[in-house]
Amino acid sequence: MLFKNILVPYDGSSHSKHAFKVALDMAKKYNSKLSMLTVLDTSSGYWGHSNLWDKAMGSAKNLVPKEFKSFESTAKKAKVSFHSEILESRSITKTIVSYSKSKKIDLIVMGAHGITGWDKLILGSVTDSIAHRVSCPVLIIR
Repeated sequence: MLFKNILVPYDGSSHSKHAFKVALDMAKKYNSKLSMLTVLDTSSGYWGHSNLWDKAMGSAKNLVPKEFKSFESTAKKAKVSFHSEILESRSITKTIVSYSKSKKIDLIVMGAHGITGWDKLILGSVTDSIAHRVSCPVLIIR
């Protein structure tokens, strides 16, 4: 078995939803376990810990588990073992890298938002950062 444990970092975007579909097909093909991870960024930046920030975090904490239930149902229909987790951290990249090491992930399948040029230079790219910090293959889905 080439890929025993596949991870899909999930940020709610259409890119990460597509990454789930690709990862599910691969998990089915290789009889792999499929994990999804959402990391909620607790470094509030310029928002501070305002009521608006607290509402946004609360909304994410309620929405993501509902979305994970849908993914779990799809995986169950495909007869693929599925696990999901939501973590909070000040560093999304470090958390995903650490998670992938601790869970012995063999492949990370993740969406890319296609940020290029000045935006990438200023904002950076979680996908790019993870791809350069993990020892397992990273499949980037656009």
